[in-house]
Amino acid sequence: MKQIRNYRQVLWGCSFFLMGACSSPKHLEKEGYRLVWADEFNKPGRVDTSVWRFEKGFERNHELQWYQEENAWCENGLLVIEARKEVKPNPRYRAGSNEWRDQRQHIEYTSSSINTRGTKSWQYGRFVMRAKIRTENGLWPAFWTLGARKPWPSNGEIDIMEYYRGDLLANIAGGTAERNKAKWFTVKKPVASFGDKNWSEKFHIWRMDWDEKEIRLYVDDLLMNRVSLDQLVNPDGFNPFKQPHYILLDLAIGGDNGGDPSLTVFPNRYLVDYVRVYQK
Repeated sequence: MKQIRNYRQVLWGCSFFLMGACSSPKHLEKEGYRLVWADEFNKPGRVDTSVWRFEKGFERNHELQWYQEENAWCENGLLVIEARKEVKPNPRYRAGSNEWRDQRQHIEYTSSSINTRGTKSWQYGRFVMRAKIRTENGLWPAFWTLGARKPWPSNGEIDIMEYYRGDLLANIAGGTAERNKAKWFTVKKPVASFGDKNWSEKFHIWRMDWDEKEIRLYVDDLLMNRVSLDQLVNPDGFNPFKQPHYILLDLAIGGDNGGDPSLTVFPNRYLVDYVRVYQK
């Protein structure tokens, strides 16, 4: 694999042996796509902070992990996002607080979440990730986008890949008349339904095709979800999917949806080979 990555790095943008049929050079050219941005994660060491921003602390969904920079790096041509079980004092702790981020005296898990907010965003295109995710209890890896304008969920959310509690999910969410309440278009597929007991030991390709008419979400060229943009207009008339979106990659633990990680072995890794964006 390392020899393949080195060869691909020399011919970056020209040879895509691992992209799958729908992202081969001939297929892309036929569909009118061109590569507009990619991170191949080939430079070992620190994540490229000219592109990627780190989230810090407890962020959302009552998740158990504390996000920190130390848990993400590039190694052997891969982005590594590592979830760890480690106890640290919570710097936000306030005794008697009703705020979930502040009422925890200790951090019990750490991980990383990176995004391109403020550095890279795109309106329409083919977004592709090749990655390997683990499927143990409590793990919640994701490859997703958020709209650049308006607060969540009125800015729009696209979960190209999300996994928890045995299911792969392909979700699209927009705003409603109620603040902080989303309208979801969700498809779930049990990993067990693929009939491969070694599925989580392998790399897979997740893809979004997004244009002026609809959003289509795939895993390994299998269509998971398809929603027309006409269905995604917010009550105020704003369509959050007719604006640029930025990319997020994270490995969450537990929380509202992630499940119980208490019997899962840590450290545990989410490995990303590349992220690529094509446009017509």
